[in-house]
Amino acid sequence: MRDKLRVGILGATGMVGQRFISLLENHPWFEVVVVAASARSAGKTYEEAVGARWKMATPMPEAVKKLVVMNVDEVDKVASLVDFVFSAVDMTKEEIKAIEDAYAKTETPVVSNNSAHRWTPDVPMVVPEINPEHFDVIEFQKKRLGTTRGFVAVKPNCSIQSYAPALTAWKEFEPYEVVATTYQAISGAGKNFQDWPEMIENIIPYIGGEEEKSEQEPLRLWGQIEDGVIVKAQEPKITCQCIRVPVLNGHTAAVFVKFRKKPTKEQLIEKLVNFKGVPQELELPSAPKQFIQYMEEDNRPQVKADVDYENGMGVSIGRIREDSIYDFKFVGLSHNTVRGAAGGAVLCAELLKAKGYITKK
Repeated sequence: MRDKLRVGILGATGMVGQRFISLLENHPWFEVVVVAASARSAGKTYEEAVGARWKMATPMPEAVKKLVVMNVDEVDKVASLVDFVFSAVDMTKEEIKAIEDAYAKTETPVVSNNSAHRWTPDVPMVVPEINPEHFDVIEFQKKRLGTTRGFVAVKPNCSIQSYAPALTAWKEFEPYEVVATTYQAISGAGKNFQDWPEMIENIIPYIGGEEEKSEQEPLRLWGQIEDGVIVKAQEPKITCQCIRVPVLNGHTAAVFVKFRKKPTKEQLIEKLVNFKGVPQELELPSAPKQFIQYMEEDNRPQVKADVDYENGMGVSIGRIREDSIYDFKFVGLSHNTVRGAAGGAVLCAELLKAKGYITKK
C-alpha cells in the first residue's frame, strides 16, 4: 500500500462518493484511506453510515466497510492523513468553494466533481482527452493560494460528455452553431427509482441550471490560458434543452451542427474513431482504449446496450446524417456517473499524477 497514493473522499456517503469508492477498489495507483462526510455520519463506520443507501450495482468494497467516517469540516485532521482528496460534497456553492480552497491551502490537492469552482478563472476544468494543457494554469492558482503543492482541479458537467468529445474531434471542420437536447438519467440528480418514484414512466422538461452549463462549459474546455487565467472560446454557439428521463444511468444527446468547412459523413466518422488524447498515449489506468466509438446501426447507441462501453469511460456516437436545416445531426451517449462524474475525476487525478502535480506528501 505504501507505494500507492493515499486518497480521501469528501462527501463519501452520497451517490458520487459511492461511485468513487467502487471505481477505486483495487486501483493500481490510489488507495482510499479516509472517507469524510457531514457531522451526522462522522464517527460511524462507512458501512453503518451508508446502510441501505448503497446505490452501486456491485457490493460495497470490504476495504472501506470498517473505515470510520471523519467529519469533512475537520480539514486539518483529514488532510494530515492523505496525499490528495476527491471532492463530492453536498453543500451550497459558496460552502464548496470555501472547503475545497481550505483543503488546497493545507497543501492537499483537490480533484473535484462539484460545479462550484468550474468558472474560477485559474482553476482548470478538464476532460483529459480534450484539454489537458489547462492543467498548466495550476501554477498561477498556487501563487494565488500561497501553496507549493495544494490546488483545486475540476471536471465539467456530466451531460456535455455525450457531445463535446465529438465536436472536439471535428474541430478542423469549424463547427460554429450547435443545437443539443440532452435526455438525462436520474442518477445525475444523485437518485435512483426508489428515491424518486415520480420519475417512473415520467419525463420532466427541466433540470435547474443545466441548460446554461451545457451551453457554456464546452466553451471553457475549448478556451486557452491567457495571463494566468482560462479564457473561454467564443464558438461554436450552443443552445440546449435538458430533459430528465426515466433512465438510471446514461445521458443521451440529440445534436445538430453547422460547420464552416462542410465535411462528408465518412470524414466525420473517421475523425471520431481515430480521436485519441494524452490518456490513451500514456495508457493511464482508467483511460478507455477507444475513447469514441461510432455505431452504424440505426437504433444505436442505446442506454441498455451501450452505457457501459469501455467500463463507462467511453463515448458512443451514432446516427450521423445530413440535416435539412443544419449540416449534420447525430446522437451521443455517455455514462453520467462514470465518465461524467467520478470516473472522469479519477482520470484527471491519474493525469495529474503522471504530470507530477499529485505526489506523496
